[in-house]
Amino acid sequence: MSVIDLTEDLVAIPSHADESTAGAFIAEWLREHTTGAVNRDSHGNVIARKGQGDDSLALVGHHDVVPPDGSQVDADGEYVVEQRDGRLYGRGAADMKGCVAAAMLAFRDADPAGELVFVSFVGEEQGGVGCQAAIEDGFAPDYAVVGEGATGYSAPGTTDVAVAHKGRRGSTLVAEGAAAHASEPDAGANAIYRATDAVDVVRGLDFPSTSVLGHEMSGSVAVTEIDGGSAWNVIPERCTVTVDERTVPGERAPLDRAEAVDGVTWRVDQDLPPMACGDADFADAVLDAAADAQDSAPEHVVKPHATDAGWLAQAGTDCVIVGAAEPGEAHTADESVSLAVIERCRDIYERVAESWPSE
Repeated sequence: MSVIDLTEDLVAIPSHADESTAGAFIAEWLREHTTGAVNRDSHGNVIARKGQGDDSLALVGHHDVVPPDGSQVDADGEYVVEQRDGRLYGRGAADMKGCVAAAMLAFRDADPAGELVFVSFVGEEQGGVGCQAAIEDGFAPDYAVVGEGATGYSAPGTTDVAVAHKGRRGSTLVAEGAAAHASEPDAGANAIYRATDAVDVVRGLDFPSTSVLGHEMSGSVAVTEIDGGSAWNVIPERCTVTVDERTVPGERAPLDRAEAVDGVTWRVDQDLPPMACGDADFADAVLDAAADAQDSAPEHVVKPHATDAGWLAQAGTDCVIVGAAEPGEAHTADESVSLAVIERCRDIYERVAESWPSE
């Protein structure tokens, strides 16, 4: 079976509301076509292992997808999948069933240098719940190549090696006041005024920044929503402010400073960790494999988006990201992936599996 055929089969399986059918397909395929020991855990993650060694290398993907656009579903509720102009179109083609298929075939064909692990997680699009659950159960590879998008960063069509990515911390500032009639504003405490004072604190914060293997990374902090008030003639007693922070490894913006404003509290609603590869030799070895698999010259790059690599890195796995998706491709109504780049990723994964860990 070719990687293109396998990608088509995977993309055709709906997996936005329920990943179980896709997970069952992956597990059964691995049992039938590989020599690996295959386990589908209680969370729905599919994990396969083969080879031996002191160090382990994981090829990492996920088989859940975001809800499809109406144009990506037919009248029977099945996903629409089609090839044209050298690309495969369909929900999940780029993010990231193409690279799941590439990893499955690389796992089948590689003669690994150490223990080789294939894993496809559930719940990546829900904040990495499948990856977190696996880590809690003891999943701890030494190294990982995560198949999220890394094509087109240094140059169009080039599949690069991402050595770091940003995380996301979403939080809420809650301003409490006291209601009063708007004709007597001094009789109350205006929660919106308190909230805007807190917003001024946020606006004055420096963006977090760091360096990973010589690459500069800068985060960002932005107020994205504000909600308060109950009527035109009532002094508001409550106002909430949503803050989106893009985090970098080892750094966070000091958003707790907003709590210095009277009546304001700060809570964290989501904290997706950033990722930084801590092993330069591993990052270089993967870059060598990527260079050998294509005519163009790939580079080490950084990604703006959080992935399961953040959870793995936080747990102690050295990660890089190599995948077929291009910037802006995932989650779109016309999502597609290059067939040639899927083939390239399969080649890269097999090369890495056979050369790392190095002796």
